[in-house]
Amino acid sequence: MSNKFSIKHSAVVLLLVLGIGSSQVRAQQDKMFSQYMFNMMALNPAYAGSRDVLSMSALYRNQWTGLPGAPQTATFTADMPLNNERIGVGIQLYGDKVGVIQETGAFASYAFRIKVGAKSTLALGLQGGASSYQANLSEVKTSPDNQIDPAFASNISKMLPNFGTGIYLSNDKSYLSISVPRLIKNKLSEYNVGDYRSVQARQAYLAAGFVVGISPVVKMKPSFLVKYAEGAPLGFDGNINFWFADRIAIGASIRRNQFSSWTKYTTDAVVGMLEVQLTDQFRFGYAYDRTMSNLQSVAPSSHEIMIRYELGFGKNRILTPRYF
Repeated sequence: MSNKFSIKHSAVVLLLVLGIGSSQVRAQQDKMFSQYMFNMMALNPAYAGSRDVLSMSALYRNQWTGLPGAPQTATFTADMPLNNERIGVGIQLYGDKVGVIQETGAFASYAFRIKVGAKSTLALGLQGGASSYQANLSEVKTSPDNQIDPAFASNISKMLPNFGTGIYLSNDKSYLSISVPRLIKNKLSEYNVGDYRSVQARQAYLAAGFVVGISPVVKMKPSFLVKYAEGAPLGFDGNINFWFADRIAIGASIRRNQFSSWTKYTTDAVVGMLEVQLTDQFRFGYAYDRTMSNLQSVAPSSHEIMIRYELGFGKNRILTPRYF
């Protein structure tokens, strides 16, 4: 390993592991997606069954391409309705790697769905599961001598059980989602660094969106996502997509993070997105993030690919396109 690689690698690790400026040491922020509006099962267990068919999605995100130790995330989700669509069940598998830290997990979701109008459904969701957390701290090297730092001499390996909850209100034209995917603040190591405590921080998400017709073949679909993590800045994603003939969507997003006060924000990234409904069952999505933060000079871009496949169309269970 070269000194240059070591310095970059250590910088990413220390920033993401130590959470500078917080009284809690966090392994990393929860999984981040630019295409969150097409991957809601990863954020809210109450989403399970909301598409009225067996729906399977896979997503891969390569963040800050070119920067050693930068986050890489892969997820697979599957969900379906049961009992005349009064219940939704689902599963989420994921792998997340940041620097020398790696987490793989599996969670099962259950949603109780209540009709609250002719076309609206309120879902109350729960999820439970566990993740394997590994921190290969012995790989962190000091600079300029490129030696192992004694403070990071011991690796960490843990199983982390957890559960979460959420609420999802939706109809054919809009949705509102509130969720806390992880409620347990697991200890990530057996030792503290001064006043810093190494724990999993609780994360909460608020998301909403709607679709409106502009012409017979063009629809506009704005949405937003607010992200909160204990001891971390508040994050906000604003997005707008335009769908053409229910087959192709082109969109853009802006991601901002709170800075020093409730009224001051910094722009983290701007995002361009493309979605293609190749068939009634198969959808492909791609997102390109352009970094706007101080990492722009060393990591100017991120890439995200999503595919979705759904079963159940032959039974005429979907009468209108599902935009959410």
